[in-house]
Amino acid sequence: MLHKEISKWIKSYAKQNKIKALVVGVSGGIDSAVVSTLCAETGLPTYVLTMPIRQSKQTHSLSRKHAEWLTKHYKNVKEINIELTKVFSVFEKQLSLLGFNSELAFANTRSRLRMVTLYQVAQSVNGIVVGTGNKVEDFGVGFFTKYGDGGVDISPIGDLLKTEVWELGRKLGVLQEIIDAPPTDGLWADGRSDQDQLGMTYGALEVAMEQDSLPWDVTNPVDKKNLAKYRKIRARNLHKMQPIPVYKKP
Repeated sequence: MLHKEISKWIKSYAKQNKIKALVVGVSGGIDSAVVSTLCAETGLPTYVLTMPIRQSKQTHSLSRKHAEWLTKHYKNVKEINIELTKVFSVFEKQLSLLGFNSELAFANTRSRLRMVTLYQVAQSVNGIVVGTGNKVEDFGVGFFTKYGDGGVDISPIGDLLKTEVWELGRKLGVLQEIIDAPPTDGLWADGRSDQDQLGMTYGALEVAMEQDSLPWDVTNPVDKKNLAKYRKIRARNLHKMQPIPVYKKP
């Protein structure tokens, strides 16, 4: 079964690289719920971190419920809640005073603060940070924060479409509340969803991804419009999905 194969892959990687623990940030969403459960299935010490930064009560509640569910079902899981709101507020105040007050940049800073926290924990327990990005986000539209949630050591579901992640969540017994919750990156105080930001559902994005690789033109008006949206989002974020440009001396 797929979930057993992925857990086996994670455990094999850890063994080959003498890794003693797995560290995952859980957000209350399906991706992090599935990845943290896959890590728990390995039997290795698994640290699941909830890291609220002015989080909506609903989102934070889901992340805590999932963490509690994991600790109840897996003895190798340890839940850690690290409140980062004060850290973020100090950063926000200092940069705003200097005029560097981009709202989008501050949203990405939340993700980067969490990445720093995950690596602090990981290095302290001889562990690795396990990524929670899926194929649509990481390799389709680049819907992640560069050096934030994109900063990980391994990516267990990076080759799975969002619909496949939902299906995997059902098989793993992930809480139905999380499966049903609208996907969100949790970086905005107003709790805006992924669909609000992307302007497309994950189902539509997956269709557009497939059509983007076809050797013929799409003719259906709706599909054609969605494909154009997909390509526009992808073009904007392509720099995240490509290697860092390096000047080559002559």
